[in-house]
Parts: sequence; C-alpha cells; structure tokens
Amino acid sequence: MEIYLIRHAQSTNNALADEHQRVCDPQITELGHRQAERVGRHLAQGVNLEMTVGASEEETHVRKQRGYGLTRLYCSAMTRSMQTAAYISRETGLTAEIWLDLHEIGGIYDGHPDLENMVGRPGKTRAEIEQEFPGFIIPDEVSNDGWWNRPYEDWPTAAGRAVRVAEALRKMATTAAKDERIALVTHGGFMDALLKALTNQLPSTPVFFYHFNTAITRLDLHPDGFMGIRYLNRVPHLSETPELVT
Repeated sequence: MEIYLIRHAQSTNNALADEHQRVCDPQITELGHRQAERVGRHLAQGVNLEMTVGASEEETHVRKQRGYGLTRLYCSAMTRSMQTAAYISRETGLTAEIWLDLHEIGGIYDGHPDLENMVGRPGKTRAEIEQEFPGFIIPDEVSNDGWWNRPYEDWPTAAGRAVRVAEALRKMATTAAKDERIALVTHGGFMDALLKALTNQLPSTPVFFYHFNTAITRLDLHPDGFMGIRYLNRVPHLSETPELVT
C-alpha cells in the first residue's frame, strides 16, 4: 500500500510575522490556494517519476505515467486541511474523508504555547463542514457542537495519537489491494510525529521531519510490516514557481 503524506497549503498562521497573533483554525492564504490547486492537478495529471524510475532496476518502467492513481483521500477536520483536500478531490474525482486523528498537534485553541494561555475551542460544526465542503465524508463524532471541544493537546498526547494512526495504517496495509494508494492531507507537526511513529523513533528524539506547504512524502507499507521510505518533502508541482515554496 502506497501512502502519500501531504502537508496542507499555506495558512494565514503560516504567513504571520508574529506567531503570537495566530488564530485557532486558520484558512489558507491566496498563495495557499495556488499551492493547493497545483498539488491537486499534479496528483491527478502530473508525471509521477516513481512510476518511471523505481526503487530497483526490476521496478523501473520505460514509459511515463500521468497522475498518481490515488484510490483514497483523507484529511483532518481543520479548515486548512479540508481546503487543500477540496482541490485534490476536485482534480482526482476522489471523495475526501475526514480522519479526525490527522489534526495538528495542539488541536483547536486560542493563545500561544510560549505564553501558556491556551484556551480550547470547538472547531467547525457538522453543519458548517457540510455547507463549506459538500460531499465530504464526515465521521459520526463530529456534531453540531464542533469536533474538538477539548483543552490544548500536549506533545506526549500527540505522540500517542501518531502511534494510533500508524497502527491503523499498518492494519490497513494487511488487507489493502496491491494498487491501493492513499493520500493523507495533514499538518507539519503531526507529519513529524507520524513519521517517528512509523519508523519506531522516540518522540523526544531531537530530529524533525520538515515539510513545505503541500509537500509530498511517500511511504510504501507492505502486508508483512516492511516499510519503504521512497521520498520526503517533494514539491515538484511548485518547482517552476519558486515563490510558491513556503
């Protein structure tokens, strides 16, 4: 099973000069909309170099294949992730499914961790998601009181959530079809935590897996538990316009 981890497009919080002015559930910027449009088009129609040159000589194909052949599309319930997934859904024809555990570390909150003044917020309600993102598959846990409604999530709790997602992916790989290719539109901090969970690294290790906005990381999970890391933090869809790399 192929897994494509995709960071959301640039959000208004990403573009802030002062992070202490962050908002609890930011939208993507005008530049972010351009990034999201490009990553969606690339995943649907772009040249997938891994389908041309494989991990071994035996896997190398002699023809270029257009698009990534995605079969499932997941995103978090945070606005910036759903907005990015909407572009991918539109280009690929896949229905976006909200996976609540893909949210960014901390959850939905006002304030800033440096100031220790965080206040949990509810997040978008079911009705708001249905109106803004029609057709998305919404989990039953999302109510009209919002989906978060909790205090700030600390790093140890987030690391445990990453382990939970990693185990769910491993379980999916045991029954997945050979050509199953799933995309997870998630967040920079959580992508780091998830990669550490998948590679059995301690969450406290002083290493960070950095990702640009809309960057793509590919992992191959095999039914026997073997995992191949094919590449990290690629932005081929932005390479011709460097100013879009953020």
